[in-house]
Amino acid sequence: MNNTKNVAIAMSGGVDSSISAVLLKEMGYRVTGIFMKNWEEDDDDNNCNVADDYKDAKRVADKLGINLLTVNFSDKYWQLVFQRLIDGLLSGITPNPDIFCNKEIKFKYFYQHILSLGYDQLATGHYAKVENEDNKFKLKVANDWSKDQTYFLYMLQQDVLKNIIFPLENITKIEVKNIAKEFDLKISEKKESMGICFIGKKNFTKFIKQYLKDNPGDILDEFGNIIGQHLGLFNYTIGQRKGLGIGGISDTNNDPWFVLSKDVSSNNLVVTQDEKKLLYKGKLLLSSTSWVHDAPIANEKYSARFRHGGRLVPVLIEEINKRYYVILEEYERAVTIGQSAVIYRDNECLGGGIIKQLFQ
Repeated sequence: MNNTKNVAIAMSGGVDSSISAVLLKEMGYRVTGIFMKNWEEDDDDNNCNVADDYKDAKRVADKLGINLLTVNFSDKYWQLVFQRLIDGLLSGITPNPDIFCNKEIKFKYFYQHILSLGYDQLATGHYAKVENEDNKFKLKVANDWSKDQTYFLYMLQQDVLKNIIFPLENITKIEVKNIAKEFDLKISEKKESMGICFIGKKNFTKFIKQYLKDNPGDILDEFGNIIGQHLGLFNYTIGQRKGLGIGGISDTNNDPWFVLSKDVSSNNLVVTQDEKKLLYKGKLLLSSTSWVHDAPIANEKYSARFRHGGRLVPVLIEEINKRYYVILEEYERAVTIGQSAVIYRDNECLGGGIIKQLFQ
């Protein structure tokens, strides 16, 4: 490791990026912090205040004796990430904006920006690991498997990966918090961001309604009976249980209801009380496939993850006319069009793609 290199660290004001900067400084790198602004409006109700985040990042940078620069990619974020989220929700799919934020913003425009400023490498506070094996850069699971973020990073390519540093690759979240307590108490006590900072998972519906109009429709059971009303299919995800508002229906038991499907053409939300109907085993087609280095080999055993923190499911990969298919060998719950299927071999993330079609 050449610790004499100039490294730019993306500093969000949160604990992970802050401690990443601390570790880089301890390792002897010449470090500069860069605060990236991706959203123009502060949203106090959704626990995202850009001004406060900048103050936290600046306080940490000052303690470390490093400069903190700023860059604004709000226009590109809107076009390449947020508009894609809106379009996906309107089409009835479940997109993952964090993946496209990494691909299009952090490791494309931001990465190109820091190179243009003369920095050698980019560091971020992701829990992931890069290993160079025979001049092939591999993306591997962080030591803290419970916090691993390779699911969000599977679209990284060799030309970028070779210049990326993940300082948290070998330490746990508990260790990060302990370092933070010693270094900066305010950072250690800061709430961990949930999903997209300016949205916040708990207030997603409230936030998204600022950009999508209500589109009321019927809630149907799986037999076609109308049992309620919804305000817009974009408010729901496949497998969702909470927030459906359809309890106490006559001629039904008291079991919970789950979202089974969304019919955009009829604007109907279909629900079921049989959770087993959410289980899927079979073949699915990927689009926008991206492999970290080499594509998977047909008929070899791999694993796939269908959501961040989800379990690893045994799969096979087929490639037909440059289209990749994933065959699940075990049942998985709520596999959904628009999600990413990320492929692993042992502790290595090979890449993946977006689920385009499920075959019954």
